[in-house]
Amino acid sequence: MKLNTPNWNDPERSGEMTVATVCRDTCRKALAQINLAKEAILAEWSQSLKSQQHALKLALNEAEALARQTMYPHLVFPALAFEKAQAVPAWNARQQRVRRTNPHLPLPL
Repeated sequence: MKLNTPNWNDPERSGEMTVATVCRDTCRKALAQINLAKEAILAEWSQSLKSQQHALKLALNEAEALARQTMYPHLVFPALAFEKAQAVPAWNARQQRVRRTNPHLPLPL
């Protein structure tokens, strides 16, 4: 008796749902949601942080890296990125104070 069980890893069966294609599609959807959130936060904050665009992008990249370490990065990222974006002006102000109080520190290029 032959059972009709699908072979999930058979590349010959294109068009069928396999574990690999489901995982890949799920990851792509999650990354797309993260990218949409990142673009929205950049658009929202870019006006108020014109001179700090680089720091804002670094903060969003850090938030994405932290979110990817969780089970649900697409759910964690927006709140974490918003929090990090809010912290950019305070971080920049602190950096300016450090540079003023210790002028012998090398400035970034």
